[in-house]
Amino acid sequence: MKKVYGSAAEALDGVLSDGMLIAAGGFGLCGIPELLLAAIRDAGTKNLTFASNNAGVDDFGIGILLQTKQVKKMISSYVGENAEFMRQYLSGELELEFNPQGTLAERMRAGGCGIPGFYTKTGVGTVIADGKESKMFNGQEYILEEGIFADLSIVKAWRADDTGNLVFRKTARNFNPPAAMCGKICIAEVEEIVPRGSLDPDMIHLPGIYVHRIIQGDHEKRIEQRTVRTA
Repeated sequence: MKKVYGSAAEALDGVLSDGMLIAAGGFGLCGIPELLLAAIRDAGTKNLTFASNNAGVDDFGIGILLQTKQVKKMISSYVGENAEFMRQYLSGELELEFNPQGTLAERMRAGGCGIPGFYTKTGVGTVIADGKESKMFNGQEYILEEGIFADLSIVKAWRADDTGNLVFRKTARNFNPPAAMCGKICIAEVEEIVPRGSLDPDMIHLPGIYVHRIIQGDHEKRIEQRTVRTA
């Protein structure tokens, strides 16, 4: 099966549809699938729901899709760096489902493992628990969270071989493995595609069974909050 495609637009061809649920890897601006996000913007796909730790910043990451009003709902943990996100949410233009970070990661991982739901203590006694089933285990209350089963996963990795085995670099691994797992189709953008057999099997972070399409490209790698010492 061919997995390597020439561009983000080519890899997304025949995959996108209005109203779909997309799981996106990344944390802040670290390890985000920026090329695929730009291609989704250019494709004009609308009414999208994104499951992602955050929405990037105003002009980068998922933020570029907020600018074009292509996102109708975010399933996120943190949204504090995006003024357009805040404006749309407060004006009622954008739906928001808050998830604690660990819960969001586990919901993605659960979906990738075929687990429809799990119980967690996180969020008990807060608005996170509103409307959710609860159950007592060993005298303590837990709430039921549902696994995320996305129509499409988009992730960013450091290296891949042509079978889709992925290696992430340091903290850029973040949400990418669980996001990749939970999609019916997973597309990965990488910095380098290496020959089959050249990756150490013990160093592979995500096996190629989860990855359906791969692209290689150049990445901007922005720094979200640049802080330097005074001279």
